[in-house]
Amino acid sequence: MSDILEKAKELMMEKVTETGFDGSVKFDIEDTGVLRIQDGAVSLEDGEADCTIIADADTLQELVSGDLAPTAAFMSGRIKIEGDMGVAMKMSSLLG
Repeated sequence: MSDILEKAKELMMEKVTETGFDGSVKFDIEDTGVLRIQDGAVSLEDGEADCTIIADADTLQELVSGDLAPTAAFMSGRIKIEGDMGVAMKMSSLLG
């Protein structure tokens, strides 16, 4: 298990709890693993999601820490989004 994913899981759980985010999102982190948010829970288990965000571990760290805006990450090609863009926009407001 990656320390990066464990730390991201903790930070995302705080944000999900604070905001009441109710979407289904999977972060597919290249060569590292998966972080999934579903039904108000955050896990490191793979599964289906309405939206998948593909990134590398450094980008994930910057997103969850607030050092990188999700829109900037998308526009610069640092993340790719598959699936429901509405859910991706909700995720953006959670991270931003």
